Amino acid sequence: MFVDNPKPYMIERIVSALTYPTMGLVGFVWLLIGQFAKSTPTRFTAYHCYLSIFLSLGYVICNYIFWWVYDLISHIPFINRIVANLVVYFNFPIFYSYSFMQILIYSVLIYLTVTAFLGMYSYLPWFSDIIKSIVKR
Repeated sequence: MFVDNPKPYMIERIVSALTYPTMGLVGFVWLLIGQFAKSTPTRFTAYHCYLSIFLSLGYVICNYIFWWVYDLISHIPFINRIVANLVVYFNFPIFYSYSFMQILIYSVLIYLTVTAFLGMYSYLPWFSDIIKSIVKR
């Protein structure tokens, strides 16, 4: 199903690196172009495209669930203040105008982008294992 190439080409590394900051959009378009051109993506490109799409969808779903639960908990007395303080502490700017959550998300994105550009398979626990099982088929 996927072409196995020991060393990825430069265009594959660029596409794989660009797919993370765009939340999977570049990878999705690359896979669509590959389907229309009837070409098979390499394991490297497919791995990074699928990982970026999976992480982006997971981030959006977790964000919606978090804010739905936060809205639900905000109506409970006493607990609403604790949860509100936690949200403020995690989103309070600590380094210039970046909060703890922004620093965490940006550092993961930078790690994924740099390793993809270097031609390496990035590893994130649990996520990478799922994507490797999809790409091995």
